[in-house]
Amino acid sequence: MKPRHKRALIIVGALATLAIAAVLILNALNSNIALYVTPSEVAAGKAPKDQTFRIGGMVKDGSLKRDELVVHFIITDLVKEIPVSYKGILPDLFKEGKGAVVQGRLNPDGQFIASEVLAKHDENYMPPEAKHALEQAQKNGAK
Repeated sequence: MKPRHKRALIIVGALATLAIAAVLILNALNSNIALYVTPSEVAAGKAPKDQTFRIGGMVKDGSLKRDELVVHFIITDLVKEIPVSYKGILPDLFKEGKGAVVQGRLNPDGQFIASEVLAKHDENYMPPEAKHALEQAQKNGAK
């Protein structure tokens, strides 16, 4: 085999290896992406089907119910409400009337089954996308 052919084979092999690595990395990243959706968008049917996503908003006052390690509450953007069920221990800062972001899936009954609950960490902080979503929902709800 000529040196020119060997170089060509090495280059083709390296390109194929890079292409396979890129496909594997993109596939891993795509499977770990959790889209952010508001309760109003979930109620409108815009939530991803059979995929993990996040809902952010306020925990409705009076909605927190505990049953052993299963916690039920309602997350709202002040226009629409989504019932949430979470099995596990809630963060210390999780309270009614405060902001929260939950990650999980929507079951066929319309209840959100959370796999992770994040509570805001200070009195004035709210994730920018949650703040924007609450403002948009209030504007659209007032119309």
